Amino acid sequence: MAQRIKRDDNVLVIKGKSRGKAGAVRQVIPKEQKIIVTGVNIVKRHMRPQFQRPGGIIEREAPLPWANVKLLCPACNAAVRVGFRRLDDDRKVRYCKKCDANLD
Repeated sequence: MAQRIKRDDNVLVIKGKSRGKAGAVRQVIPKEQKIIVTGVNIVKRHMRPQFQRPGGIIEREAPLPWANVKLLCPACNAAVRVGFRRLDDDRKVRYCKKCDANLD
C-alpha cells in the first residue's frame, strides 16, 4: 500500500489525548503503522543515568497510530483525505481530495 503520510508533512491529530494538536511528522514507522509527531503525545520516562547521560524524568514524543491523524493541506489549510494520481510524466503524486491540489 502506498504511504499517505511522509516525514516532514504537517498533520492534525483527530483522536486521542492530543486531539486538536498539529505538528510535523518526525519519523514514520511503517512496520507498526505508527508515526512520531513533533510536540504531540508527550510522555514522561524515568531514565537511569548511563555513561554520560544524566538520569531523571525525561519528556519525549511517543509514537501514535497514523490512523489517528489527518494531513494538513498547505493549499486549503484544512485537515484532508489524500488520494493518488499519475501525472503526464508518469510520476505518482498525492493530492488533496478537498481542493484537488498536488501535495508532492
